[in-house]
Amino acid sequence: MGIQLAIHPDDPPFPLLGLPRVMSTESDAIALVQAVKLPANGLCFCTGSYGARPDNDLPGMVQRLGNRIHFVHLRNVQREPDGSFYEAEHLKGQVDMFAVLRTLMILQIKRQLLTPSYPALPYRPDHGHKMLDDLKKKTNPGYSAIGRLRGLAELRGLALGIRRALG
Repeated sequence: MGIQLAIHPDDPPFPLLGLPRVMSTESDAIALVQAVKLPANGLCFCTGSYGARPDNDLPGMVQRLGNRIHFVHLRNVQREPDGSFYEAEHLKGQVDMFAVLRTLMILQIKRQLLTPSYPALPYRPDHGHKMLDDLKKKTNPGYSAIGRLRGLAELRGLALGIRRALG
């Protein structure tokens, strides 16, 4: 397998400072992968950026675009009535993290059945909340060490439960 390109969706997924958005919806992602039909042309599937829009069906997007997902950012958001959103804990918020992670894990199983040497789909927790020692440190928003480790532990626990349930 060679180099894979993975475009991150717009963050935020709505116009900002008058700048248009180009990668915020499933139809945007479909247009991108159809424009260049090479398998290397793919997506960074960010559940926070796509999840900030209530019109995106994240598990469905994984099912329909899975062969072009090359990297995953797992993050959760809470949408506000005015269309804005804020970061939520990884297992809370309006992104159904169970459904998304389950669909991603099924995708991974299918990929490896077709091609046993296919590498694991890389993912990481994206954004975390400041907690414990992070509270005393200057960090970039969303990138505190301990808060992100907490998110990783939660997501790995959820993945373990899904893996056991899938058999």
